Amino acid sequence: MNSDTTDNTRWQRRKESRPGEIIEAALELFVANGFSATRLDEVAKRAGVSKGTVYLYFDSKEDLFRAAVQQIIIPEIEKAEQKAAEFHGNQRELLTLLILNWWDVIGKTRLAGIPKLMISEAANFPELAEFYLEKVVTRARNIIKKGIADGVQQGEFKTCDPIITTRLLIAPMLFAVIWEKSLAPFDHEKYNLDEYIKSHLSVFFDGISN
Repeated sequence: MNSDTTDNTRWQRRKESRPGEIIEAALELFVANGFSATRLDEVAKRAGVSKGTVYLYFDSKEDLFRAAVQQIIIPEIEKAEQKAAEFHGNQRELLTLLILNWWDVIGKTRLAGIPKLMISEAANFPELAEFYLEKVVTRARNIIKKGIADGVQQGEFKTCDPIITTRLLIAPMLFAVIWEKSLAPFDHEKYNLDEYIKSHLSVFFDGISN
């Protein structure tokens, strides 16, 4: 292969990877600076492209956020749905697996900044809030809600409202990621997040189990 062909191949690969690079850059800035404060020229600079190149792939900053959710977060939701559908075991084991997996892929990573981002920006960008609620929050809650409802039906869990109980299970997780992205750097009382999650699950399931 001559040098011209090699250069063309590299250029083609670079071109094909650009949307992903732009999404990655945008996600980093959204989490670090918030949605409102992030400018597309900053995204372009972080991705190593021109602002015009960003517009070749994405119509707006909102479109870019939707693409980030679709390509980075929703695949994790789909994996969780598949795990739940294929799981053989009791519901406590399933729900524990799902929560710990969520913590590994979301809670411990840069994606943990997205819940805080959505809570802080929802009122200013209601269409994005509705999109995130439908595509991410509702689907994730439905997985947990079904596990709790099945556990009640099978006699594993006490009779409870699956909607309320689902929120009780999720709330401390959201608190942890929001706290870490806001007040934790100023808090002198440190704690182990992994132990926090394990303690939460133990207390929660001891409370609802028959």
